[in-house]
Amino acid sequence: MTVVIGIPASAEHETRSPIVGDVVKKLAGLDARVLVQRGATDAAFATPASLGEVDWVDTSAEVIAGSDVIWTIGNLTDADRAALRPGQVVMGLLTPYAGVDHVEALAATGATTFALELLPRISRAQSMDLLSSQGSASGYQCVLIAAARAPKFFPMLTYAAGTIRPSRVLVIGAGVAGLQAIATAKRLGAMVQGYDVRPETREQVESLGAKFVDTGVSATGEGGYARELTAEELEQQRAALAKAVADADVLITTAAVPGKKAPVIVTRAMVEAMKPGSVVVDMAAEGGGNVEGTVAGKDVLVGSARVVGPTNLPGRMPVHTSEMFAKNLLNFTTPMLADGALAIDWSDEVIAGTALTHEGRLVHAGVARVLGLPEPAPIQPPPTQPAPTASEEPNA
Repeated sequence: MTVVIGIPASAEHETRSPIVGDVVKKLAGLDARVLVQRGATDAAFATPASLGEVDWVDTSAEVIAGSDVIWTIGNLTDADRAALRPGQVVMGLLTPYAGVDHVEALAATGATTFALELLPRISRAQSMDLLSSQGSASGYQCVLIAAARAPKFFPMLTYAAGTIRPSRVLVIGAGVAGLQAIATAKRLGAMVQGYDVRPETREQVESLGAKFVDTGVSATGEGGYARELTAEELEQQRAALAKAVADADVLITTAAVPGKKAPVIVTRAMVEAMKPGSVVVDMAAEGGGNVEGTVAGKDVLVGSARVVGPTNLPGRMPVHTSEMFAKNLLNFTTPMLADGALAIDWSDEVIAGTALTHEGRLVHAGVARVLGLPEPAPIQPPPTQPAPTASEEPNA
């Protein structure tokens, strides 16, 4: 038996690919073959020659029909989703908090879906963590965007008539993206400050050579994420941050709470108090923004500061982000592949904790709570449950 992993074309705006040549080779060593829709990898510069031994088809419908496992960046089209079958497995970025209709439509297919946005934040799962790998690229890109728009040099420069002082950069949020932003801004020579509501991040911020901004607000949550702040905590945070924001030449915000609208941390008044020519890059723009006045996909003026709301930041550098994405998916899939068959071990906390739908129902308790649905019963199949391969399907 051979497990078939299918790669349908991504959404029109998506440049990344969930498969690259190195991962194709590793899958072959696991007795898995890859079925790819023509054109699905073009925007990531993953050419047919670089991918190697894969099978090509013309349509996403052919990919769905011929695959046991689907790897995807973003949501499948409505037609592709409707074509999924019971026992089939879908994994990748599935926007699990998008809404009740979205989750119920996935469940109705009978397919088992794994949303890697839900991956438990434990050490063993780090090599599978899509949010971290793609977030690192986002933090890097935010600094490049800011540096390109800033009317000042980032580093200190000495010239014949004097010295140019370095720019002041403030990064709000010290997760993977924020720490990458801090490191990149430091490499460019800026004076950097970092802030996060989780006090345990102070050491990480300072280890990168930045100064930690202490607001007196602590909001450590579950799974390595920050919890949502109360109204009183949010006001205290804003008051303490106001001076740091006003002093900054560049502000980069990266704060997000899974399943929630991005918290508004920086008010319009705080941005209006920034120096003329200041630049704000709001990495959370697609989730509503951390900065009041952010517009996703646009540059807008708030006072005399330029507020940038970039979207799909990882897609700006698809060669490396596709490589990271594909390796994350490979590491998640590998424990399920044994002797040319797909076997899902539901006793594995990483697998169980990432599952979104199974056998016609939503199975993730956290998603159910966010969407206001009844908490689902845990999955109770045998510890190892084989899934049918494409070659065993009646119509394969």
